[in-house]
Amino acid sequence: MTDWKFAQRDPAEELALLHHFSVKKNQGEQDIEFVITVREYVSPKDPSMPFFAQADKQTNQKVAPYTPTGWGRSVLEALGHCMDEIRRFPYEPIE
Repeated sequence: MTDWKFAQRDPAEELALLHHFSVKKNQGEQDIEFVITVREYVSPKDPSMPFFAQADKQTNQKVAPYTPTGWGRSVLEALGHCMDEIRRFPYEPIE
């Protein structure tokens, strides 16, 4: 266990280390940049899923807006699930 995790005194505080990633979604002639934040929880609610990833933009805005997310046992797993969700729906900004 790394030392930063000892700063949490109560699991209700939900202390997490943040990892940031950037990915571009190519959509036609447009590149849309998504910033993904992966939280590494000290005491996750589900101990088998300590990593949670969330994109900074929604997709599918014109039909049913959806914020891409992903859970996992590692940064790679949570990030991969979130990227799959970014690919799943088009980015449709409301103009």
